[in-house]
Amino acid sequence: MRFLDKLKTKDTRFCVIGLGYVGLPLAVEVAKVGIPVTGIEIDPEKIEKVNKGINYIGDVNDKELKEVVEKGLLTATLDFSVIRDMDVVSICVPTPLNKLKDPDMSFITSALEEIEEFLHKDMVIILESTTYPGTTREYMLPKLEASGLKCGKDFYLAFSPERVDPGNPVYLTKNTPKVLGGITPACTEHATAIYDQIFDEIVSVSSAEAAEMAKLLENTFRMINIGLVNELAIMCDRLGVDVWEVIDAAATKPFGFMKFYPGPGLGGHCIPIDPHYLSWKMKTLNYKTKFIDLAAEVNTSMPEYVVQTLMEGLNMHVKALNKSNIMILGMAYKNDIDDLRESPAFDVYKLLEQRGATVCYHDPYCPKFAWNGGYVESLPLTKELLASLDAVVITTAHKGIDYQFIVDNVQLVIDSRNATKGLKNIEGKVLRMGGGRNLDE
Repeated sequence: MRFLDKLKTKDTRFCVIGLGYVGLPLAVEVAKVGIPVTGIEIDPEKIEKVNKGINYIGDVNDKELKEVVEKGLLTATLDFSVIRDMDVVSICVPTPLNKLKDPDMSFITSALEEIEEFLHKDMVIILESTTYPGTTREYMLPKLEASGLKCGKDFYLAFSPERVDPGNPVYLTKNTPKVLGGITPACTEHATAIYDQIFDEIVSVSSAEAAEMAKLLENTFRMINIGLVNELAIMCDRLGVDVWEVIDAAATKPFGFMKFYPGPGLGGHCIPIDPHYLSWKMKTLNYKTKFIDLAAEVNTSMPEYVVQTLMEGLNMHVKALNKSNIMILGMAYKNDIDDLRESPAFDVYKLLEQRGATVCYHDPYCPKFAWNGGYVESLPLTKELLASLDAVVITTAHKGIDYQFIVDNVQLVIDSRNATKGLKNIEGKVLRMGGGRNLDE
C-alpha cells in the first residue's frame, strides 16, 4: 500500500507533541475517528491525568476523553522514542515571547531535535504552533533534511495553524475550518489526507508561508481592532459619550462593520503574542509594522487606564488608592473560562499593589494563581467582604456573577467590561470605562 493511501485509513499511527490547550483537543478528535494517538508531554502530571481519562482542558469533553482512553485510542508518555513508530507527528508546543518581545523558539527547537533523532521515511510532520512566517521552510526544513531524507519525497512537512477559541460553545477543534499549507504540493496532499478524516473542512493554501501568514493575519486583525476600540473608549470618556452605546449603534449597520468591545487589555495566548511574531520577522527585513506597534502601545496601556479610572472614583469618595482595599473581579483573560494566560487582570493587580493598595480577587473559574513565589486564593463574595472594600474592579465579566449584589453592597465599582449595564442603583457608585464620564469637566 502506498503511504498516501495508508494515511486515508485508520491504520495510521498518530503522535501529538504537547498536550495543552491545542494538543489535547486535537488528540481527542483524532482518537474519536478511530485513529490511535500517542501524546508526548513533558509534564508528568498531565501524562498521569490523560492515561486515567481525567480532563484538564475546558474545551475537551470529559466523557469523550474518558471513552477514547478506555478504548486504548489515546495514551500519553514522556518517551520521545515512540516517534520512530509514527506515521504522523503534530507539533502543538507553546510559542511564547521573551522579555524583548522576540519569538521564543525553544519549545519548537526541543520538539524538532527529538523528531530529527527518530525521523524516518514516510512520515508527515505538521507544525500547529503559531510562529513567524518562514519558520516551517527556513527553520524546520533544513534541520530535517540534514538527515539525508528529501522533503516531499521521503517525508512530508506542513504548517496548519491552531485556531482554538477557548470557551467557544459553537466552534470547536473539529468544526473550525483547518487551514493547511505544505512545503511542496506533495506535502500538502499527504497532510490533507490525514487531516481530512479528522476535521469537517480543510482549507488548502499554496504554501506553508501562506498558512503561517493567515494565522497571523487573523489575530493581528483582532489586536488592531481591539486597540482601536480601546482608544475610542478613552476618547468617549473625554467627550462624555458612552462608547458601549456607540459600538452597538454602529453594529446595526448590516455591512462594512464588525463589532469589537474595549477592555482592560489583551489576554490569551494568541492575540497579545502572535502579531509580535510578524513584527519581529519584518524587522529582519528592515520594515516597521506601524499598525501593530501602535495597537500594542494602546492595548498595553489599558491596565494603567483602569487604575487611573479607579483613582478618579476613589477621589470622588475622598480616598487615596494607597492603603485602600480593592477587589479584582475576574482573573481569567475572558469570561466563563479558566485560562489565565496573558490576562490583563495580572497587570491591574500588580499596578494596584505597586501603588500601595491591599488587593484581593474573586473568580469562580480560577480558585488560585501563583504570585510572588506563593499562591493567592479567590475569596467568596459575601456582604461582609464587599462592605469592607473601598472598590471592586471588574476585569472579566463572568456571566454567573450577581453584579447587582455587588453594586448593592460595595461603595464603588470600576467596570471595564460593561457588566453593570442595565443594573439598578448604579448612579454615583459605578464608573464604566468608556461610559462617558467627561474627564475634562
